[in-house]
Amino acid sequence: MAGGHWQGWEVLLDFSPKIPPLASLVNGTVIALAGDSPDGASWALALWQALLLVVVACWGRQLLNPGFGLLCAALVALTPALTSLRVDFTLDMPLVASCALALWLLGRWQAPQRGGHWDQALVAALAVAMAVLVKQSALLMLALPCAWVAITALGRRGRRLQMLVALALVLGLVFPWLHHNWITTIGGTNRAVFESAANEKDPPVLSLASLLWYGQRLPPQLGPVLPLPAVGVTLVTAWRSRRKLGPWLRHPLGSLPEGWGWLIGSLLAGWLTTSLSPNKDSRYITPALPLLMMVIARGWWAIGTWLQGRQGHSWTAATALTGGLISAGLTTTWAAAAQIRREDPPSIESAIFRLRQEMGTVPTTLVVLPGHADLNEQNVSTFGRRNGGQIVGRRAGLQRRDHALVLQRAEWFLLASGDQGTQREPLQELSRRVRRDGRFEKVGQWPWDQGRNIELWKRRSGAPGGHRETFDQDFIHLARGMEIGPAGLAKVMSRIGIEHQLDGHFLYQDRVKGWAEQRLQQNSNDADALWSLALLATLQNRPRLAQARFGQLQSQQPGNPWPSGYRAVVLLADWQPGSARRLLELTPARNNQPVLLGLEDLSRVLSGDLGGMRSIGKTLPAAIDQVKANLAQPVRPPAPAQPKPARPMPRP
Repeated sequence: MAGGHWQGWEVLLDFSPKIPPLASLVNGTVIALAGDSPDGASWALALWQALLLVVVACWGRQLLNPGFGLLCAALVALTPALTSLRVDFTLDMPLVASCALALWLLGRWQAPQRGGHWDQALVAALAVAMAVLVKQSALLMLALPCAWVAITALGRRGRRLQMLVALALVLGLVFPWLHHNWITTIGGTNRAVFESAANEKDPPVLSLASLLWYGQRLPPQLGPVLPLPAVGVTLVTAWRSRRKLGPWLRHPLGSLPEGWGWLIGSLLAGWLTTSLSPNKDSRYITPALPLLMMVIARGWWAIGTWLQGRQGHSWTAATALTGGLISAGLTTTWAAAAQIRREDPPSIESAIFRLRQEMGTVPTTLVVLPGHADLNEQNVSTFGRRNGGQIVGRRAGLQRRDHALVLQRAEWFLLASGDQGTQREPLQELSRRVRRDGRFEKVGQWPWDQGRNIELWKRRSGAPGGHRETFDQDFIHLARGMEIGPAGLAKVMSRIGIEHQLDGHFLYQDRVKGWAEQRLQQNSNDADALWSLALLATLQNRPRLAQARFGQLQSQQPGNPWPSGYRAVVLLADWQPGSARRLLELTPARNNQPVLLGLEDLSRVLSGDLGGMRSIGKTLPAAIDQVKANLAQPVRPPAPAQPKPARPMPRP
């Protein structure tokens, strides 16, 4: 946090606009103790790995005995797909560990004989909330098991209250983050799931290719040794019990020993929902792999038990299991060693050091065009913020229409020679334009891999553009244009996204705020200042402040319906549909505005008045069509508004 000081819950939650904050809070605590170098930060992954192994060992002990629990933990530790998560600093290891913990504790609570205690219900609820607060995709593993637990609890008199209290606890823990960031969460999820699936040409959700997608990628994730005993035991057992196959198929999970039905059911449920997710990636199935490895461990244990019974000596079984574990360990180690690159790693640190030499601690945005696992805007921000740095990486230029603005405003670029690591043609084209543009010069080059280099480019001294041309006056002009309704809002939306990529620290916001507050000291009804502050509060996710600013504009412009419309949108975003409805009912000239009519019916329905259902089917689509029509219009960046000579814009 800025300055290292507590600034309130809202500021803390601002740091997790798309992904829940729990993993970052845990990782940040570990990094504060171990250091922010890659090796120091990796201790956070070790902590999550330890949690996963403890959970699997305890779960296995509950299913069979302590020895089986240790075997489960050993196989999970040797699974190739899970070992790779210990060195890739993503949210996958925290997600795997937290999902395993939640499913284990849920199973303990729902157990027919040993479950149903208050402490089990509360601990399971805490674990479910923990998993969701690590990453919302935990719901892919937990949704169906949680629904099953809730349904069965409603049928048992002693557990109904436990279920309701547990549900309230989960919602209470998730609510603060979700209420603060639900809009950006939906937008981020849409891009990560649906847009990414379309861009990567993943198979349709209900197609056979989608349902078999993860199964086809299972062999390299498990390796050649780990599944063999389980497959063999399954085939032999199926052959010997072929006469009992019919009754077993009618009640497959109910005929299993206690605890195994829950384990296998949770595995199948998680696998199904993950397969039905539009976006596909091999690591998305990893939360289900610990459960699968426990099932596979049962095959290993059966072989050991059979050897002990055949030979009459426990050392025979121990020797066989040890040999199998060594074989699995060797194959996993060999696969991991094959992934080690012999080429020089990407020299991001060298590029960041060169940039710091020139910029010092001045907040700086570096436009990163390569898109590779080793070289992207997230990696740049990680190294740029080390040791109190103020360098952030941003990706700009995904749309060709933004290229002229990017070249006009950006100060620093990070490029790569040869293949940029991304298949997006607009970024490749922008990289070529930077090299040909005489306003930029290359100031450093460092080796990457496969003969490629990293290149740091900067705007030449004296070249036009750059930070000299701020966004401030354009922002004031765009904010004032919102008073005409959706057409003005479309101009804001067409410009604000790219500007936030070019100004990763949002420095313009403090400057505009300072200017507007000075104007209001002179004239409390200054329209430019009020519209600017209202838009700033909206972009900064401060609904109470935004509502107050739009309320001032509503009083100042009583004949204009749009301040009331924007204020109603803020109220809806803040989960106050009743207040939004009352406001819209008093808005003048709303009957001539499809957007306002749609908002009014939406607020009526959300506030519990189902009578609005009769008209919302017509008004809401009409409102959406009007907004889409305005967004579809080609919008050019507005000409900068002329600064007011009485109060020049303050500069940092």
